[in-house]
Amino acid sequence: MSKVWIVVVAMLFVGCSQKKSLRLTFEAGTYEVTAQGHNGDICLSVTFSDSCITDIQVLEHHETPHIGDIVFDELIPQIIKANGTGVDAMTGATVSSRGLMAGVTEAANKAKVSDGERFKKASLPKAEQTPVEGTWDVVIVGAGGAGLAAAAEAAQQGNTVLVIEKNAEMGGNTLVSGGIFQSVMPYLVWDPAHPDAKTGVGYDGKTYEKAKSGPGCIKDLETILGWDEKAFDADYYQMHAFEPGNIVELAPHGVHAEYLPVLQALKKEITAYLAWAKPKLARGVPETDLTLFSTKDLHIFQTYYGGLRQSADKQEWVYSDLRMVSQMVEQGQELKPWLAKMGVTFLERQIIIVGALWFRGNKMLGADIDTDGDGTPEHYDGNWGAYIMAPYTTFAKANEENRILKSTTAKELIMEDGCVKGVRAVMADGTPVTAHARKGVIIATGGYAANIRKVIETNRYWNKEYLTSRMASTNRSSLQGDGLDMAEKAGAVLTGMGWTQLMPLSYTDYGNLAFGSVSDAVFISPKNGRRFVDESLERDVLSAKAFENGISLYGKRGVYLYIGGEETTEPNEKRGVDVPGKQYARTPAQLPELLNTLRINVSADAILKAIHDYDMAVMDGQQPADVSKRYATNTIGKVRRLKDGTYDKSTYSLDSTLLTIRTLAPATHHTMGGLVVDEQRRVLDASGKPIPGLFAAGEVTGGIHGGNRLGGNALTEILVSGRIAATSITLDAKK
Repeated sequence: MSKVWIVVVAMLFVGCSQKKSLRLTFEAGTYEVTAQGHNGDICLSVTFSDSCITDIQVLEHHETPHIGDIVFDELIPQIIKANGTGVDAMTGATVSSRGLMAGVTEAANKAKVSDGERFKKASLPKAEQTPVEGTWDVVIVGAGGAGLAAAAEAAQQGNTVLVIEKNAEMGGNTLVSGGIFQSVMPYLVWDPAHPDAKTGVGYDGKTYEKAKSGPGCIKDLETILGWDEKAFDADYYQMHAFEPGNIVELAPHGVHAEYLPVLQALKKEITAYLAWAKPKLARGVPETDLTLFSTKDLHIFQTYYGGLRQSADKQEWVYSDLRMVSQMVEQGQELKPWLAKMGVTFLERQIIIVGALWFRGNKMLGADIDTDGDGTPEHYDGNWGAYIMAPYTTFAKANEENRILKSTTAKELIMEDGCVKGVRAVMADGTPVTAHARKGVIIATGGYAANIRKVIETNRYWNKEYLTSRMASTNRSSLQGDGLDMAEKAGAVLTGMGWTQLMPLSYTDYGNLAFGSVSDAVFISPKNGRRFVDESLERDVLSAKAFENGISLYGKRGVYLYIGGEETTEPNEKRGVDVPGKQYARTPAQLPELLNTLRINVSADAILKAIHDYDMAVMDGQQPADVSKRYATNTIGKVRRLKDGTYDKSTYSLDSTLLTIRTLAPATHHTMGGLVVDEQRRVLDASGKPIPGLFAAGEVTGGIHGGNRLGGNALTEILVSGRIAATSITLDAKK
């Protein structure tokens, strides 16, 4: 990575004169040090006079933009002013904060600081704070995807809005998500009215090429077409093992009554498609050259069976709420036009991500927004642009009263005569905040997957041996379940607690989400060097198989090897390059040395044979002999593909391929449990009645995804529910 220089120049006369009372001394000079950050090394250059720090430069770092890297701008001036590292770590960037402070402390030790303990405790005095109090139409707790969607929608409807955010920067978990939301785009898929069409006209009036079917889609459609329409036979699974993700085994045992009409409508859609597709397949047209089948009914039904789960003791079944799922899928159709009006741009494809079950993911590229008012839009990349800056700018510009308070923790809801009238909070510096709400409060604080203790205590799904206090999380550290606690004190009830999704694509250090395609990668067991699971299955299935076939390493359970080739269909995924401590680019000849370095005692030859056999099956259009795979979009080894999507096997080479290798393990990712809400996202009490003035959106709500969330459904749901909550709060105020 290119060096990033961040220079903070101390005000020598003022700064050092203020620190004389500390009586610290140093050997004047500049010292370079390296400390461990969240994503790798933080390289610093720290300069001292004989009595204080005068300059800190960050020479290089790998911290996540807008999450970890904000500590440099925020904490370096504080460290210089305090003349020590006793300043408070930043909420949501704790590891990065500690890395920075550890590096500065090491530099002080190199400079022979006279009192190391005093240096580590040196902090800024707490100034007397003036309480903040104000009134807005809508107060929102949480500035992640749901909160900012709600803020933008509420502002667009003419409300004044205050957003309270616990972290030092906006974004929440949305900022560290894959950024892909599931929603079928009709103009990109098969159209029964124009079955042979190769292009479609989008919401923006532009013409786009239709998406192609994935290998294995036809087989899944045939399985759904044969799904038994009798009532779901729960008794069968008292005597037989339930296999999540195995729809061939599940289909003969029926469907829950409310989902039967969806299944029947879907069967009609599939029948029409297969009547068109089967003759083409019979003529030798590859499945991957067919236009993709995808409908809203398919999305709803896959959300149903993808979330249908049985508790560990076999006493409880859980599945998604049809009303909520239908609402999410239907209103998900409006997201692209809504986001596009705010400047968001998209990759016009339908892609598949881990645990999504189908090719209907929408990938944003960022956003072009005129944030400075000069008439020329500035470009903001990725999630930061699309899901944070776009709605934030809309909300911020709509009314000069609109405001966001960062580094501010909501403590309790203000109740008056049984109605929620605002929020009490406190800023990081101790300033008390009283935010009154004329129309109501929206809780959008996310889930509690970073609260490992709560995950373990509520667990009803996972083998207890899998969940340990040392388990990592893909979540920001701030995701502790604060919103649930506040709402419960106001009379709210919870549902779906105990059903936590684990993410198999998680790095073994801090649990960061390892973005990447699974349709062109393999999961390899460190025990025997073989594939152990169909990589395109649901996330909980992949995690359970990782625990069964992985090893304990680096203090984590279920460690396995993720191996891909040099190229991928996943947008923005970096392959063929080293990422310190996370990803390794190696040729097959270099694999033995890497395995030894990683302390993985398995034969490299066994791994290479597994990859070779897998590639041969993919090129032949067959299922791998060891473990089948529903959707395999490419080989691992190099090979030339023909125009129709088939492979020229004579060009295949594994030896010359630069493999992309990661050591991954399951980590907590998403909590299905949360507040009970109705379709208007009003929070309900124990009697099923709405609590006046209280609404909720996003992962803080429960019951929507059943026992397992499909990949890409979270972003769809948080954006949809944020907009619904904002609309409902406005409508309720008019009654």
